[in-house]
Amino acid sequence: MNSRQLVHAYFDACTRGDLQGIRDCFCEDGVVYDTNHRPVRGAGEIAAFYVGIRERWGEAAWHVDTFVGDGQAAAIEWTMLVPHQGRTAAVRGSEHYSFRDGLIAEIRQYWTFDPERVETGLHDFPYAEDARFAPAEARRS
Repeated sequence: MNSRQLVHAYFDACTRGDLQGIRDCFCEDGVVYDTNHRPVRGAGEIAAFYVGIRERWGEAAWHVDTFVGDGQAAAIEWTMLVPHQGRTAAVRGSEHYSFRDGLIAEIRQYWTFDPERVETGLHDFPYAEDARFAPAEARRS
């Protein structure tokens, strides 16, 4: 599995709430750094964290919007779709990856969580007009 496939497998496992699937994407000593919380360390802890996020957000669904990378490092933009106040809200961010031995060794996540404004993204970016940011289901058809 190449690094692009690995990142997609990780996001798919998060969307399914697949504890083992998430764990299998990470080095045992993997770490996720984030702008909104303390680091999450270890493949098992990372997997449990994302299963908990999915449950807390009412079965959140993640997808990769853009990917640039090679076998050593990657940068992506992502969207997490969550139910919020009777509709689906899009939470957006970006991440930088480091890989080791065909697994994710480190993720550095950049996004903003604001409970008063759950839907996040770049101010005035035309998400609706850019096919990269269409919901995953729309991109498959």
